[in-house]
Formats: sequence, structure tokens, C-alpha cells
Amino acid sequence: MGEKINVKDIVKRKKEDLKKKVEFLKEKNIIPKLAVILASEDEASKIYVGKKRKMCEELGILQQEYILDQSVTTEKIVNIINKLNNDSSVHGILVQLPLFRHLDMDKILDSISDKKDVDGFHPLTLGKLFIGEQETFVPCTPKGIMTILDDIGTEYEGKHAVIVGRSRIVGKPISQILLKRGATVTICHSKTNDISNFTKQADILVVAVGKPHIVTKDMVKKGAIVVDVGINRVNGKVIGDVDTENVLDVCSKITPVPGGVGLTTVLSLLENVVQAASEQNNIIKP
Repeated sequence: MGEKINVKDIVKRKKEDLKKKVEFLKEKNIIPKLAVILASEDEASKIYVGKKRKMCEELGILQQEYILDQSVTTEKIVNIINKLNNDSSVHGILVQLPLFRHLDMDKILDSISDKKDVDGFHPLTLGKLFIGEQETFVPCTPKGIMTILDDIGTEYEGKHAVIVGRSRIVGKPISQILLKRGATVTICHSKTNDISNFTKQADILVVAVGKPHIVTKDMVKKGAIVVDVGINRVNGKVIGDVDTENVLDVCSKITPVPGGVGLTTVLSLLENVVQAASEQNNIIKP
């Protein structure tokens, strides 16, 4: 019988570490500041922005919000970003996705300075990650996944990591991080034939497709570590991409939903903001 990983406890400890870094910066008259742009009616996005605001307040990080309605244009958002790029009091810029459909997401994300790209989606940021450069921002969800895996003492070298989902938000970047750690990585997606053939080989299984309970007990190797990134609303309940209760019979450890990767994703964003504030002020390790 496997166990659910206590992610809340991991986040609690990591927040204490981050608070110390924020206090160190404040002693040098540097107050980390995040600018958030929300151009969407998406309810999950609004909730997510609220969670970020709450954790910013807890940690002493400033958050400046731009809540934009459907009349907003791509050009207006790019203009806001350009001003934020040139504002030395703002250390990180986050454009909350998804955006209104008429907006040009790539043009907007590309306009963020790579030095303030705390969400880690700028092509230059992703390029640095893919060639293995240390000095870059790791996208928040993959960074949050690694926070959990590292905390529980996961071994990577020689292990088979299987990623279900190939998005640039989760699947592609986490595959590169795990490769760098010495794992053998397989990426599955909607066009993969017989996904279970691959998931059953996984020592580390990361599932990020947004389909409720797509991974069942018979698809998981005995003793595997399972990371469930999915958040799905079904009959008023939030459930993951993995059938957790049944998969517990075969896995060694699994992240819960809710109360799992989502918590470390928000934490990772604010870790990136503190990193940005430090680097922009030539303080590499606060």
C-alpha cells in the first residue's frame, strides 16, 4: 500500500526558507515585487491569482495586479509589459493563462523581459532550460514537481521517468529536467498508441493531461512514484488525472489532488520572484 505525499508540510517548510530570503533582501532595501496580468474570465485563473496574492502577503512580497476586460487588445497588454520591463521596482511579470481568445499569446509572452520571466515561458528561458543552463527560471509547475520529488529523496539516475502530456507548461520542461538528473525519459501524448505499455514501465510517472482518472491501477508499475498534475472538476469535486485511491494499492508514493502540485506551483513562482529580485540587484545567493 502506497502513501499520499504530504505536500502541505513540504510547502510549509519551504515557505519558512523563502521568508528568510525575503527578509535578507529587505535588509538591503529591496522589496521583491510581482506584477500579475489577468486578461480572462476563467474562474480557475481568478482563484489562482487569489492564491498567489495570499502567499505574497504571507511572505512579504508585493503584488501589483492588472485585471483587464474583454475589450483589451494585444497591443495594450504589450505596452503594459514594456512599462513593467523598464520599472526597476518590479522584479517579476506574470501573464496568467489562458487569455481571452482574441489575444496573441505568443506575442504577449515574448514581450516579457527574460530577466523578469518568473513563469518561465519566454522562448529564451525555455531555450536555456533545454540546453541545460543553470542560470534560468524553471517553469513553475515543473519546478514544483521537482521540489516534491527532491524532498522525498527520489533517485533519478538510471530510473525510467514517463511523462504523460507534452505541453510546454509541464510535459516538455519536466522531461528536460529529469533528463539532466540522469533519468531515462519517455513522453506520451494523445497520439501515443497503448499508453499503458509505457506507464507500466515507469519508476517515476508524471501525469499532466487534464483528463479525470485517465491513469488507473492496472497502468502503474508496482512501487512507482506518481505525480498527478491534473485538476478536473467532476460533480462538484476536484479530482486528478490519476485514480488515486486505487493506484495507492500499487504505487509507493503519490501526490494528492487537491493539495498537491498546485501548492508547490505557487511557491515556485514566488521562489522565482525572489531569485529575480536577487539577480537584478547582483545578489546571487541571498
